[in-house]
Amino acid sequence: MNEQLNRRGFLQSLTAGGLALGTGNVLGGRFERDLPVAGVVTVYKPNSHADVILGKILEGYDQKGGPGPSLKLASLYIDQPAGSQFGLDLAKRHGVPVFDTIAGGVTVGGNGIPVEGVISIGEHGDYPDHPKTGQKQYPRRRFFDEIVAQFRRHKCVVPVFNDKHLGWNWRDAKHMYDLAREMKVPFCAGSSIPVAWRLPSLKLPLGCQIEEAIAVGYGGSEAYGFHALEGLQCMVERRAGGETGVKSVQAVKGGAIWQAEKDGWFSRAVLDAAVRAQGTARTGDARKLLRPDSPFYLIEYRDGFRATLAMMNGVCRDFSFATRLAGEQKPRATWIKLDYTKPFGHFAWLLRGIEYLVHQRRAPYPIERTLLTTGILDRAMHSLAESGRRFDTPELAIPYQPTDWGYAHSKYPVVPAR
Repeated sequence: MNEQLNRRGFLQSLTAGGLALGTGNVLGGRFERDLPVAGVVTVYKPNSHADVILGKILEGYDQKGGPGPSLKLASLYIDQPAGSQFGLDLAKRHGVPVFDTIAGGVTVGGNGIPVEGVISIGEHGDYPDHPKTGQKQYPRRRFFDEIVAQFRRHKCVVPVFNDKHLGWNWRDAKHMYDLAREMKVPFCAGSSIPVAWRLPSLKLPLGCQIEEAIAVGYGGSEAYGFHALEGLQCMVERRAGGETGVKSVQAVKGGAIWQAEKDGWFSRAVLDAAVRAQGTARTGDARKLLRPDSPFYLIEYRDGFRATLAMMNGVCRDFSFATRLAGEQKPRATWIKLDYTKPFGHFAWLLRGIEYLVHQRRAPYPIERTLLTTGILDRAMHSLAESGRRFDTPELAIPYQPTDWGYAHSKYPVVPAR
């Protein structure tokens, strides 16, 4: 695969039989039986996160009746049913009961917990923005609290997956993490970026010495900034000593970005390598192409390591990562490639992790990763709202060790026909 692989070539290569990429510990085949799960979602419209996750349980990875995960949707709660006729019709067609309370969804209207897992999707829908920071106030904490309330009531705990960041603010995220630990809930969360395709394949050696790392993203500072942060974190957590947590976060724009370069936060060589890795990136001087509203997030870790998240609107419209390891002159870089054609195949690989969580009752990768990225994002959004203020982050002293869960290597997870 060369760096300029275009979108059509990418999709053709998947259809032709998959990409020969190193994937770590991605599971092959299906589990022996389909386990029931409850879906708790904000809204269920076509191509919403509810659709591209739960729809693959109902109708296969291709959402056309093909093979899918070893899960079955036993119940559904929709927080905003008025905007969800598509989901309501789909549930009716597949015989999935829809409840008007989260308690009803988790218990499937009975007096116990008959499901083996809960998938909580607090993304999309009509919810307010925070007046200061612009953060979308999705009800992820409320969803989690009401799910766990049923665990307490019925003295039964099952795994929970939370789509994207844990809460729209740090307080909610830490509350959810602490409650999960208290209740011993097998808990996983996060973005599809860590499990998406990497072109070329890039898996950093565990315990490597990272001199510099940059993740490139695009889009909104919060919604897509989170995805880019997860792409960064799933790479740099593999450095020597594992993850130690974050000491400070600052979000900068305009001239402050290039001052950060002069101050040694990042090098143009590694930034250019990350941009060039994307087959869809614009060529030219990034300083001239970058839109004024595009921030860079400067992240200082507790072990002294520093990394940069570059939101490159005007230059890029994909995600990528580049790093320079100790003793190496040439940066290593990869295009973190998404499938932008419906039904968005990268969500199938996210669902593969959810399937593992439910069947094995343990997370495929640490919940601490998403707790940390949620905290970084919250501080970055506050920094943007306060003209680039640097935030010390003692609350983000979150150490953990990475796992070897892998990433996409074919169009969909490999399963035999049903």
